[in-house]
Amino acid sequence: MTIPAFDVTDRDALIVVDPQNDFCEGGALAVDGGASIMPLINDIAARFKTVVVSQDWHAPDQISFASNHEGAAPFTQIEVEYGPQMLWPDHCVQGSQGADFHPDVAPAVQRAAAIIRKGANPAVDSYSAFFENDHTTSTGLSGLLRGLGVERVFVCGLAYDYCVRFTAEDAVREGFEAVVIEQATRAIAEDTAQAARDSFAALGVTRL
Repeated sequence: MTIPAFDVTDRDALIVVDPQNDFCEGGALAVDGGASIMPLINDIAARFKTVVVSQDWHAPDQISFASNHEGAAPFTQIEVEYGPQMLWPDHCVQGSQGADFHPDVAPAVQRAAAIIRKGANPAVDSYSAFFENDHTTSTGLSGLLRGLGVERVFVCGLAYDYCVRFTAEDAVREGFEAVVIEQATRAIAEDTAQAARDSFAALGVTRL
């Protein structure tokens, strides 16, 4: 897979979203083609001075796990204190193999200035690498990037229609330019991928 053409400066950062075993083939919440993008992410990361990697890091009693709601099925939606919440199969449980980074993305992870763990609070899920799903609890990523002089972020990883989408949206809301490298991400479903594309257009997120 060839690296897409784009210019990178010291004011840019790459955010690699959740390149974890559970989101790749054989994982608890596998995204089709997830493992296939890992070598490309490594090649892209080598071009950046600043790389940040996010990691889903859930407790077993995470509110978004369908198994924690009697009679509930994965991929259905419930209302929680902070609004609508999709229910998922148990995934990326702290300390599990599924929560580990995929071995094929090790070079990019080794380049990371920081690893942002998200979703550790059992009462709040987290998609974005910037904020938990209550949209108020910060991960600290904005401050880190500003401290490093970053003005523009490139986003890749898994999955396009959830954690990549929310990360790119929050980047714009936090005052950064945002670019999604579509070749280096994969979506869970086409309808939610189209919703992400529509949102990117409305917010000014660039699709590369």
